[in-house]
Amino acid sequence: MTADQALYVPSYTADDQDVVSELNARFGAQAFVTQATRTGMPVLWVSRDQLLDVLRHLRDLPRPYVMLYDLHGVDERLRTQRRDLPGADFSVFYHLISIERNSDVMIKVALNEGDLNLPSATGIWPNANWYEREVWDMYGIHFSGHPHLARMLMPSTWEGHPLRKDYPARATEFDPYSLSVAKQELEQEALRFDPAQWGMKRQREHEDFMFLNLGPNHPSAHGAFRIILQLDGEEIVDCVPEIGYHHRGAEKMAERQSWHSFIPYTDRIDYLGGVMNNLPYVLAVEKLAGIKVPLRVDFIRVMLAEFFRILNHLLYLGTYIQDVGAMTPVFFTFTDRQRAYTVIEAITGFRLHPAWYRIGGVAHDLPRGWDKLVRDFIDWMPKRLDEYEKAALQNSILRGRTRGVASYNTKEALEWGITGAGLRATGLDFDLRKARPYSGYENFEFEIPLAYNGDAYDRCMVKMGEMRQSLRIIRQCLDGMPEGPYKADHPLTTPPPKERTLQHIETLITHFLQVSWGPVMPANESFQMIEATKGINSYYLTSDGSTMSYRTRIRTPSFAHLQQIPSVIRGSMVPDLIAYLGSIDFVMADVDR
Repeated sequence: MTADQALYVPSYTADDQDVVSELNARFGAQAFVTQATRTGMPVLWVSRDQLLDVLRHLRDLPRPYVMLYDLHGVDERLRTQRRDLPGADFSVFYHLISIERNSDVMIKVALNEGDLNLPSATGIWPNANWYEREVWDMYGIHFSGHPHLARMLMPSTWEGHPLRKDYPARATEFDPYSLSVAKQELEQEALRFDPAQWGMKRQREHEDFMFLNLGPNHPSAHGAFRIILQLDGEEIVDCVPEIGYHHRGAEKMAERQSWHSFIPYTDRIDYLGGVMNNLPYVLAVEKLAGIKVPLRVDFIRVMLAEFFRILNHLLYLGTYIQDVGAMTPVFFTFTDRQRAYTVIEAITGFRLHPAWYRIGGVAHDLPRGWDKLVRDFIDWMPKRLDEYEKAALQNSILRGRTRGVASYNTKEALEWGITGAGLRATGLDFDLRKARPYSGYENFEFEIPLAYNGDAYDRCMVKMGEMRQSLRIIRQCLDGMPEGPYKADHPLTTPPPKERTLQHIETLITHFLQVSWGPVMPANESFQMIEATKGINSYYLTSDGSTMSYRTRIRTPSFAHLQQIPSVIRGSMVPDLIAYLGSIDFVMADVDR
């Protein structure tokens, strides 16, 4: 896609009902059960028999739903507040995005516990592959026609499906763990890669292929990530990415934490994103609670989120250049990160994982002297970015290693669920901060950096441009920070302002209850996506009218980005894969959750 061919993205309209009318016209209104939610999109239940026809119709509309953004399941068996929805022991949802409409739709299917079977959607969207594997792994729901339905996040030897409601959530609920020599050997053998299971041949007519493990412990793998390469000399014939080594069960943990106490867990999803991880979660909870935060809260949240965007991109820049072979820049980028962390620590009290956003606001107000620290940083960084671009990114060796490497176009990116810089490097101007402003981003002037080749070099240059725009946003926060409270005046804000607990007995009682048991959120569903450091990150929350989430779905960008690797890298050389991995910008905690 070129600049002249750039796709027009209309203004966002929540709960856009046009698609409902189109579906009713094609299938009849009786084919759907409409669910009222606070997700900001139409939510429609369909029968299993019509599922693929509905999904294919949505993909092929004149203004199509081009991206399967998310696909996962829910164990409905203990849910009490189902609001006249179809009877279901389990359900599977399909979240679709249309760029041309700038709107979403969610399709749900109800399943009986004795018949957990669905047809695979991999023939409609290729990225359904990993999502269906994860649903099978977590819930035991089978997808007929799937090319390789195997464990995704759990080891192949694992027994049970962890996100079912009857599966234990704590280690103390299991028998004591022991690892015998025989069991260790069994686990080790299960890790051995068998090409035949993946339909891969060991040889051609006149040559044998070599199979090479890259990872799960390798500096170029950027975490505990394993990718098995099928090689013909240096050429990559095919490959199989393998994830799950960093899986901690974050979505399961959410079912055992109060709405408030889960906030620190969000920090550990993209562990380089800091408070950026808190933002979609607290915004989704605030939708459930009906909380409108003060303008000052929006400005503070945006400022800190953009600080962490810069922190993430600086680490990305240094390690990306290091992967290609230049050692020096990473030491300079880490020096600049320490300057940024000085500001973060002064404002929040913490550095890597502040867990500082709260339901209804932030933990405390900005401290005295914050403005000088912020101004010093944003005055310092632009000239440093100029140096990086001149000394490293204009280097002929780096350009030669990355230009034209691992390129893909907009159509391919959307089919694989690619978001963030990886999508904008193909020329598509789609950034949620502009396309669907949240948390007050509509109050700021900034531009969306684009590139058009969709290769490893362009992905890096887009992120360079994003850092400059983040500095621009932070300066506007500094110069225009409004007065006002740092928390909303709402009974479900947690915790309430300290001074009010000392003055009002009702507030003190509420504070005691919310800290010990947690706030009770109305029974409903809500959803919030944000433009995070690595792409679009979102939280889809289901409340059953309790102090804890009934279901928390965390959709991360890195999961989709790693699934795309084989389709992009086939036919390339091993060094191209290293440059490609570096250009993606992923961390395994963001993939595995």
